[in-house]
Amino acid sequence: MNDFISIRDLTPTSIRHLLDLAGHIKATPSAYAYSLKSKSMAMIFEKPSLRTRVTFDLAMEELGGHSLYLGPAEIQLGKRESVHDVAKNLERMVDAIMIRTFAHKNIEDLANYASVPVINALSDFSHPCQALADYLTMLEIKGRIQGLKVAYLGDGNNVARSLLFAGALLGANVRIATPPGFELDPESIAWARTAGAETGYSGMFTHDPVEAVSDADVVYTDVWASMGQESEATSRAEIFRGYQVNGELFRRAHADAIFLHCLPAHRGSEVTDEVIDSPRSFVFLQAENRLHAQKAVLLETMYNRPDRMSRRDTLQTAAH
Repeated sequence: MNDFISIRDLTPTSIRHLLDLAGHIKATPSAYAYSLKSKSMAMIFEKPSLRTRVTFDLAMEELGGHSLYLGPAEIQLGKRESVHDVAKNLERMVDAIMIRTFAHKNIEDLANYASVPVINALSDFSHPCQALADYLTMLEIKGRIQGLKVAYLGDGNNVARSLLFAGALLGANVRIATPPGFELDPESIAWARTAGAETGYSGMFTHDPVEAVSDADVVYTDVWASMGQESEATSRAEIFRGYQVNGELFRRAHADAIFLHCLPAHRGSEVTDEVIDSPRSFVFLQAENRLHAQKAVLLETMYNRPDRMSRRDTLQTAAH
């Protein structure tokens, strides 16, 4: 891969390869210990994070490379400095750029302007690294993905969208229940239908949480108000109240269903302690799997590519 921008850029074969590679990395981490020796990655954070920061930092270190944190004060993407100029600076200094941002267009523009790989660590449109960790967890616990009934309850947001995209490529039965007015966009639903035409994928899009969860193998939720939506938290709490994953609703899923959440969780809102602390909750394994899935992405985008020293002449020629 040149970049990792969206699950939509993958194929059924390439996403299965990434999951297989992540599983192998997790099982034999020492085999990959020096794979990215001397490589460096700039990490642009316009949104704070626990899991993204720690897992990408550790992933680069454990693969033999180095990461550099760039917070909002250093970059101010598109304000203090244009996306184009940030890309052109960083491509001469690092071997890859990871970005966690609001506007998805910032990621697409970085990838367009930079000669080094760009990795989407989250945008308002999609969260592809999370989706890889989600399905890696399902594969680890359930032993398969094709045909799994995966129910998502809550906002039709970036997490729901990437969960749908990956499910379509992997042949899952994805059920998404949202309140009226918070549905996924029709274009994303249509993409999933086309991409999953030959994988065994099926989709359900409903306003009824009971319909989505009934006999599900996986029950998944996310916060009701994401970063940037704090002013809507009170109104959303009332709208989403019926979508809370509590014991009563979770018992409508299959007897051995598992619970997932991308975290952070607002306990007592989208999920109760009874569910998230139950033996069938795998949210912390899911969080750990971000590390292994992202190592796979880093290897696929950075391994065997020219490093910044050997790119210098090429960039200098291009500049003139």
